[in-house]
Amino acid sequence: MTEFKPTPDDELDIDFQSLMKDVTRIKSAHADLGHKPTLKKSPDLAYRRRMAEQEPEQFIDGLSAEVSELVESEDELLFATPGIQIRRLKKLKLGHIPWEQGLDLHGYTIEAARNEVSRFIRDAQRQQARCVLIVHGKAFSQVGQNPVLKSYINDWLRQMPSVLAFSSAQPRDGGTGAVYVLLKTEKR
Repeated sequence: MTEFKPTPDDELDIDFQSLMKDVTRIKSAHADLGHKPTLKKSPDLAYRRRMAEQEPEQFIDGLSAEVSELVESEDELLFATPGIQIRRLKKLKLGHIPWEQGLDLHGYTIEAARNEVSRFIRDAQRQQARCVLIVHGKAFSQVGQNPVLKSYINDWLRQMPSVLAFSSAQPRDGGTGAVYVLLKTEKR
């Protein structure tokens, strides 16, 4: 008869088991880190905690969720950053600078519109678009209501560093329910 010889795996199992015979099983799955640090009680810390617990105002690309000035449905929007030539602004207002891309915000919530406008302006600038059209509507479907989205667009576009100027569109492109937006072009 042949004598039983352990395989290398059996030798490892035997050695491991014999090594572990004096080890006791840990009863907790949590590590003991010693003492817990104590927090200093101060009015400043309490104030910071209260402020952190409040729901923060959301900003997307620096665009606030609150509108600073409500505009009327038929109000014409016009804005230019310092340094824009009057002749260029007149061309924009008259629709003589052709728009290359457009965004229609009908049916969007304020939050969704803010996300979409931010993305649209970034993408248009990346694609070297010089002028774009944003249709925001006039809120005629809600009698007695100010066009809230139009007011937000008026604020948001003023806050965006890539926007050089904007103007209400010509009637063929949406009139006071849309804006032409003149963008900075990225240098490559």
